Amino acid sequence: MIGSPPALQLYSVREQLATGRMPVLRRIAAFGYGAVEPYDVRTDPERLRADLDEAGLAVCAVHVEALGEDADVLLRGAQAVGGGTVIVPSVPRERFADAEGIAALAHELNDAAAKAADYGLRLGYHNHEFELASLVGGRTGLEVLEDALDPAVILEVDTYWAAVGGQDVPELLGRLGDRVRYLHVKDGPVTRQDPQTAVGSGRMPVAEILAACPSAEWHVVELDSCATDMLTAVGDSLAWLAGHDLAKPVRAGAGT
Repeated sequence: MIGSPPALQLYSVREQLATGRMPVLRRIAAFGYGAVEPYDVRTDPERLRADLDEAGLAVCAVHVEALGEDADVLLRGAQAVGGGTVIVPSVPRERFADAEGIAALAHELNDAAAKAADYGLRLGYHNHEFELASLVGGRTGLEVLEDALDPAVILEVDTYWAAVGGQDVPELLGRLGDRVRYLHVKDGPVTRQDPQTAVGSGRMPVAEILAACPSAEWHVVELDSCATDMLTAVGDSLAWLAGHDLAKPVRAGAGT
């Protein structure tokens, strides 16, 4: 077991947050989550930090488009929200079409990591399915990228999208090794289009995946979509993880 509290990627509850942030944050905390991973630090990051403090939620990392022209604005927002790590959430899939494209992306990520360090932040990269479905020289695009990254750049492996990309996720994590410091924990039918489910109610071998990555500093629950009520699924996910000794809720409570 890792020592960090269970975390939630706030993108999961983006629709609920749009109707009122504080009630959602309080409910996340009531479920037993101790941290969140924000995805928007452009819109009033100081207010977000204050709301998180009021709800008793830490920040494990922030998803930031750190490769764009407004990287400095976003890095300052990440500073304001806290957390210490910024993670590039996605890039166009064509960037993994060949070795040259991957090498160019690695160069940009290495430069972005140096800029993030100027703000006291660590940089990471988060995958979708195409980095694992694309093969370059017989290896996955994500592994080719990893070889070209500066040691300062970490990986946040989205375990679900890695599975959708055709990978045996525990084996992949073993190959990537200590570079992986964050895991996105999610579940579902392991298809690209269908809605996901609460963790523990789909096809993902969650316990085996978590055991395969002792280097992970944070396990971050995320549901991109869900056919049932999202907040219920968010709470059920942590309850399942806790019931299988895979997470320790910060406080008891099922939310209201």
